[in-house]
Amino acid sequence: MTTMPNRTLSFQVIFTGCESDDTDDPNVHGGAMWARMPLTALVADVPYEEWPTELPPYLAQPWDCMSHYHAVYKIERATPAPWIAKVDGEFYPAKYYFTVDYTDSEVADHPAQHKQSHVLELLDAGEYTGNIVALPNNRVRVTHPAWFETGQGAPDFRPNQHTFNSKENVSYVWDTERVFNNLYKEEENG
Repeated sequence: MTTMPNRTLSFQVIFTGCESDDTDDPNVHGGAMWARMPLTALVADVPYEEWPTELPPYLAQPWDCMSHYHAVYKIERATPAPWIAKVDGEFYPAKYYFTVDYTDSEVADHPAQHKQSHVLELLDAGEYTGNIVALPNNRVRVTHPAWFETGQGAPDFRPNQHTFNSKENVSYVWDTERVFNNLYKEEENG
């Protein structure tokens, strides 16, 4: 996967050539690679009677990548759970794949502007079923009745607007005993 500012996620794709299985057609694509294929060119790896309708990029990934630098991880507790994806004002069930978190740019590191891209497969989404999307936190919801109660409506909190660090309070430097107290300091007998 590649992240480039002001573009959608892009992927390195290796073609298997399996479209020629059980046919007399030659395998012309097997082993071929395509770099930086856009997110909207991908669909879930399931059999289709008809290809899904391709979502426009602004619906598939409402926020472009914010940096060349990113981390990819899975939210393990949310991985097996059903997700709800909001696409073009409609809610669809979705399957979670992974999360992309951007860093090292003015926008990505600004607390009020930071976005993550949760990469999901749309399920039971009519003509869009099978599309792969990358949605920010405010367009997804994780559901799992055994672990938590899923809320209704929009959450009633605002995005973080601040940067936090351990030394921002001036009292940190005034109490040198606390600052320099460590594992090896001898206990005072009182």
